[in-house]
Amino acid sequence: MSFIATPEFLHFPEALALQSGASIRDYTLAFETYGTLNAQRSNAVLVCHALNASHHVAGVYEGQDKSEGWWNNMIGPGKSVDTNEFFVIGINNLGSCFGSTGPMHTHPDTGQVYGADFPVVTVEDWVNAQARLLDRLGIAQLAAVLGGSLGGMQALSWTLQYPERVRHAVVVASAPNLTAENIAFNEVARRAIVTDPDFHGGHFYQHGVVPKRGLRIARMIGHITYLSDDVMNEKFGRQLRQRVMDKTTTESPADLPTQGAGAYLYSTQDIEFQIESYLRYQGDKFSEYFDANTYLLITRALDYFDPARAYGGDLSQALARASAKFLLVSFTTDWRFAPKRSREIVKALLDNRRDVSYAEIDAPHGHDAFLLDDPRYINIVSSYFDSIAKELA
Repeated sequence: MSFIATPEFLHFPEALALQSGASIRDYTLAFETYGTLNAQRSNAVLVCHALNASHHVAGVYEGQDKSEGWWNNMIGPGKSVDTNEFFVIGINNLGSCFGSTGPMHTHPDTGQVYGADFPVVTVEDWVNAQARLLDRLGIAQLAAVLGGSLGGMQALSWTLQYPERVRHAVVVASAPNLTAENIAFNEVARRAIVTDPDFHGGHFYQHGVVPKRGLRIARMIGHITYLSDDVMNEKFGRQLRQRVMDKTTTESPADLPTQGAGAYLYSTQDIEFQIESYLRYQGDKFSEYFDANTYLLITRALDYFDPARAYGGDLSQALARASAKFLLVSFTTDWRFAPKRSREIVKALLDNRRDVSYAEIDAPHGHDAFLLDDPRYINIVSSYFDSIAKELA
């Protein structure tokens, strides 16, 4: 049974210096907490979110159906990250569109909506902003920082930027940087957005429109990369949707390849295969709630993340700063953040004689596996957090 979650907001008037050389001031961060901070303030767990998630990590909102937090299966009373033991914090990143200051908010200097003028943000900037919020909450050190995908990059960055503030890091389905293929997927998705006629150079708010066509395509591209080929074939295969043919033609569906796309008129507006229907549904839903400029910002932050860059590409040297204990988890069919990328992190940590546990789970679900209920995965995370709880006892 889910508990009731309540969003909170903290305003920061002072400027936050960003890696780009710019800064941002008078910004707000949205966050949620679950459980109780102990007297020693030693049981805090920070959960970092991925691209299209938010601070709403667990629980439900009062009076709202289907409002479960995105990691509700993992976090809560009696769950893997047990809120009877831990004080869990979820923070919405700067530049997001779920409550923290982002491109759709007003620039304090101009009085105009930021739009495309919102400053470039990086994973490191997010970590610095999160650290400020933890300072406000009086939390000097985290029992653990936990994240999957882009959230895992933030967890890793925490151990490098604030090594003394993190005792454990749990990095799930993540990587030390993006491959060229991943950057390419992100770029195609961004081009879909910026070439939408309704984008207006990122200042579409002033025109009263939303570049929904670009957002739909961006989400469809992204969603393909989150699923494995096995899952797509199992769920959809080559199944055709129910369709209504134009009464003026007598050709059968088998004749379609030789007749051309205009041979039939469908009630589903040219959606023929089940996988097409699924992707369009995901794209339509995404375009209704996600901000286009936020998508550009966050995918760029993904692209930029590379802690080894400052060390000539030597990840072992880059991770020498980390002092936390680590758990890394990967999934065999995750081709977006393949297991070999997690093993790169494991090797670099072992090179530095750090305490590392690693689990590679043979799961068919692709990148989305980190959000699902595979019992092996759930039990591994449970066991790890049980051991952290014993340290606190």
